[in-house]
Amino acid sequence: MKTIFKTILYTVVLATGITSCKKNFLDVQPTDRVSEDAILADSALFEDYVYARYVGIRLQDKEGDGTNPGFGRGFEYAMWSSLTDESIYNNDDNTWLVQKGLLAPENTGIAGTIWGRSYRGIRDCNFAINNIEKVTMSSPHKDRLLGELKFIRAFRYHDLIRNYGGVILMGDNVYNLSDNLQDESLFTRASLKESIDYAVAQLDEAAALLPLNNDGNWLLGRATKGAALALKSRLLLYAASPLYAAGTWQAAAAAAQAVIGLNKYSIYDGGYGNLFLNGDNNESIFVRLYTKNAGHTHLEIANGPNSYGGWGGNLPLQNLVDDYQMDNGKAITDPTSGYDPNNPYLGRDKRFYATVLYNGASYRGSTIETFLPGGKDSKDGPDNWNTSKTGYYLKKYMNDAYPLQNPWGNAGFQPWYYIRYAEVLLNFAEAANEAYGADVVPSGSTLSARTAVNLVRQRTGIDMPALPTGMSQAQMREAVRYERRVELAFEEHRFYDVRRWKIAELTENKPANGITITKNGNTLTYATKVALDGRKFETKHYWLPIPRAEIQASNNKIQQNSGY
Repeated sequence: MKTIFKTILYTVVLATGITSCKKNFLDVQPTDRVSEDAILADSALFEDYVYARYVGIRLQDKEGDGTNPGFGRGFEYAMWSSLTDESIYNNDDNTWLVQKGLLAPENTGIAGTIWGRSYRGIRDCNFAINNIEKVTMSSPHKDRLLGELKFIRAFRYHDLIRNYGGVILMGDNVYNLSDNLQDESLFTRASLKESIDYAVAQLDEAAALLPLNNDGNWLLGRATKGAALALKSRLLLYAASPLYAAGTWQAAAAAAQAVIGLNKYSIYDGGYGNLFLNGDNNESIFVRLYTKNAGHTHLEIANGPNSYGGWGGNLPLQNLVDDYQMDNGKAITDPTSGYDPNNPYLGRDKRFYATVLYNGASYRGSTIETFLPGGKDSKDGPDNWNTSKTGYYLKKYMNDAYPLQNPWGNAGFQPWYYIRYAEVLLNFAEAANEAYGADVVPSGSTLSARTAVNLVRQRTGIDMPALPTGMSQAQMREAVRYERRVELAFEEHRFYDVRRWKIAELTENKPANGITITKNGNTLTYATKVALDGRKFETKHYWLPIPRAEIQASNNKIQQNSGY
């Protein structure tokens, strides 16, 4: 599929090539970058520059494998899920220190690049916003590009806000070395509410300028009106949540309804697992696409079982596995659920089978064997340094059509969903329930919280039982949280959800558990084990620390988050 990211591959150099230095004693024309004047003199080159803002700069080892990072973390060797109770990363790669509560301003692990990459992206957007009137192109197209830039900039602020809280708002300013870099406004963090209000206002402006649809002139992967409104929905949901306390549930519900009311999106009916193999579908709202020579981490080898030649990678935790309901909608802790601890993987929510590889699962013409002794995907199997520490391997995102061994250049093309419609429905359900209750259809809306959840859990091929009428607000709250836990697993929501709900001190202080399966003849026995020792979460960890280097660069003027 042709996407804008083919262009990005060739134009991302612009992200690091912009220079605003005036001529001085060395008047040498660089040959490894494109000048500001050249960008502004060529409308096609300017649009390429705008394309390239969807990706950022690579700031640490083992990120941006294949192409540079986009928003959040996305497809990397160690995924963001491995900082949560979804998974652990088999080979650490600077994730275990976060799991063990050792985060510090000078020791941020894989969480240390968000501040710098986001502000670099904001500056790059500001350059284009400030100079777009100098570019020769039609006014309608300028408006579209301006909306695109405001969306990208707002997404960068969204990344900052959900990780650090109140942030420094740069407005449209572009600072150069010749400017007064001691200006106090450069180091003053806005309040959380001010930060969210600013980003939301930018998204409103973007939505008014962006097209409703992707088409031949606005390729899939570029921002649309729906993408801007959906990101607004997420931000306002965060704002209303207990950690933020900077907005209202009513506003969050209305923002999600604005996306629903576009009547453009729906739940994909081609299979939950297939959804993550092709981003061109009716559920996709904002997606990053990849292609040959512009791919991402080769997921199959990076996360595959050891007997297949895989490296283990991001290993689902027993904590997550235990949370999948039975296919009758009952928790496994419910004595009437039919759960059998001697056959624990039978009859579970079908999203489990599309997300986790477990002992006995069929995979690539064989069967996963994590049992001991002798299981080929256990420590008794080949390449046992890559054996899962949890007894599970990741299934979600894996494309069996891609080679697992020697995949170089022939894998790494799955889409990364920044936002999809199921999230918007769950945003609405959560906010509407908190504001009005489970069964009330809010004024201006077309559905209740319960109906929105049922659209997600009754996806074709999943077919979980519908939630009944008459649920209390507390019961619906737990139902929404369950859906977000399993529907959005490994999509970079869990880290932020448990924090904004202020339940991380419970969920993130539980041991990082796995399973030991012992085989005796034809009998299997299951015992929970601790897969990673020392898991710890403190109150200060609700927000990330601003990297020490950033604080020092400000001459200690930027206020650090509390507790660090």
